[in-house]
Amino acid sequence: MKICSALAAVAAVAIVALPAVGDAQSNASSQPVAYGADAVEYAPNRVILRGRAEATQGGNRFRADTLTLVSGDGGALERAEAAGTVYFVTPDQSMRGDRAVYNLGSGEIVVTGDVTLTQGRNVLTGSRLVYNINTETARMDGAPRGGAGSRVQGVFYPSGN
Repeated sequence: MKICSALAAVAAVAIVALPAVGDAQSNASSQPVAYGADAVEYAPNRVILRGRAEATQGGNRFRADTLTLVSGDGGALERAEAAGTVYFVTPDQSMRGDRAVYNLGSGEIVVTGDVTLTQGRNVLTGSRLVYNINTETARMDGAPRGGAGSRVQGVFYPSGN
């Protein structure tokens, strides 16, 4: 029973630092965090959520087949790694890919694989997205030259249409 209590405490502390995005979410980092998975593992400096893994805070949701939360020597969360079908959803945007790494220090989420960024009806696709949650800036890259689907593609709708 001690292991279950320790695991729950470590997971709760680790996930508290999940990203808060946008003006509407400025207080999200002080909001409670909910998480769940089919299985949870604990190892030194990491908590692994497996099977329908999800963490939510405020209006933000980070979901994947596997979420690995990695802490530094001091116990503070440094990054979250997601694998499988990955979604990071805010009230305004949705990002989907095959893998993602969120670095708390830089505020960047790097999503790779078959990547889709959606905002309203606007859609952007590519193979690598770097999104900064602090500045709300994004960069989408296509596949390496000559690779399948090597271009970034998008559909944008003017306001009011």
